[in-house]
Amino acid sequence: MQRLATSLLTALFACSLNLGAQQTADSNQPQPVAPANRNFIQRLADAYWSDWHPTPASADAPAPAPARRGFDGPLDSPPFPSSDYSVGGTPTLGAPDTQTYPLMEAINHNRSRIKIYGWLNGGFNVSTSNKGDGANAPAAYYVNPNRLTADQQVLYIERLPDTVQTDHIDWGFRFAQLYGQDYRYTTAKGIFSQQLLKFNRQNGYDAVMAYVDIYFPKVAEGMNVRIGRYISLPDIEAQLAPNNYTYSHSLLYTIDPYTQTGIVASVKLSDHWLVQAGLSGGNDVALWTPDAKPTLTACVDYTWSKGGDALYTCANSVNDGKYAYNNVQGYYETWYHRINAKWHTDTETWYMYERQVPNIAGNVSNPITPETGANGAFCSANERTCFAPEVAVVNYVEHEFSHTRYLSIRNEFLDDIKGQRTGYTTKYSEHLVSFGQWIGSTVLFRPELRLEHSYNLAAYDLGTKKTQFVVAGDLTYHF
Repeated sequence: MQRLATSLLTALFACSLNLGAQQTADSNQPQPVAPANRNFIQRLADAYWSDWHPTPASADAPAPAPARRGFDGPLDSPPFPSSDYSVGGTPTLGAPDTQTYPLMEAINHNRSRIKIYGWLNGGFNVSTSNKGDGANAPAAYYVNPNRLTADQQVLYIERLPDTVQTDHIDWGFRFAQLYGQDYRYTTAKGIFSQQLLKFNRQNGYDAVMAYVDIYFPKVAEGMNVRIGRYISLPDIEAQLAPNNYTYSHSLLYTIDPYTQTGIVASVKLSDHWLVQAGLSGGNDVALWTPDAKPTLTACVDYTWSKGGDALYTCANSVNDGKYAYNNVQGYYETWYHRINAKWHTDTETWYMYERQVPNIAGNVSNPITPETGANGAFCSANERTCFAPEVAVVNYVEHEFSHTRYLSIRNEFLDDIKGQRTGYTTKYSEHLVSFGQWIGSTVLFRPELRLEHSYNLAAYDLGTKKTQFVVAGDLTYHF
């Protein structure tokens, strides 16, 4: 399976580079007119042809977006993952659904509100770490060095609620399925988790999102209620490849929670204020597992400068904080700032901790064995358990060259004070430069250079190096 995926990735990569080279020249050529009665395969080919060979008018001046309630989106998408700053747990209230997909064009010319789409994503990395599986960690998602990797192959089935209208209750849903190496990061205990926690399989399957949305237009300026398994609310980044600026993830994102299962309400009070409150079973656990416990979430988003600035404040997971599977208590602050039409910056900082974490430092008699998949901590001598905190900050600086090209610069600092999240009691810094190149709106190539360092202990190459340098890139092929 991995060999087949690697071959497919290589072929797609070569094909996409060739298309990219021809895109500018071909955009001035007459465009074919699709005749009636085309079959499914022909309609799919037509959709890609139109996307990869835009007319000069559409290339220079994208069609204006439909009207929305609220500030215009501060960013261009593409090249960026979204036109709006990231707020989890809800669709953007007041924004229309403008997305079209090649598969849906082939099925029904993108006429239905229920949509089926996805992508194939794979990449490569060349690293100074070379000691085998896991040697790039805590870098992610390319945890294994010097590989071609089938990262994530994803299929969505979804319907977005219409949150522009204000006269009737509407509904939506999303069922997202993922297969590939990246399941290692999205797995929730109790949901096909034996693939990772019992068998440690290189590739696996995860139903990473499964929820329904109910939209109530008469509550303030609109309220969305999400019920099911959803992405943890805060963070600049997200699990799935097209939702990120770069191929690799920050250290900050790698070690914080991924999904929650529960209910979250998001209420738009005005164009400036959005408030959220939720109740879940905890981080990355199914409700039926012994690790699940009632966990509160509360967030406030304040937007100003006509949408150009936003502060997103979250208490993401609040309960007793006692050691369990990924039961970290997380408090987040994220600032999004649009500098001008071509530049913007995103900064996130958080503080996380767990209580009563088992001591794995080897300096205590009768130690408590940690739970499978849930790290212990390096506590002081004679402590069977201890308080294990972490702090981190990450900054992105983004530049748009055009609707098909952009630059990402990422810098971050992490202090894993008791080593409970990375396995090493050390401070880290990480620096990255990445370039994004779109072909149409369906193929994205993201090469990157990444340099990171651990200060107190050697944390890279299985604990033998303090510094790691990686050259990497990925290709995402949408359908």
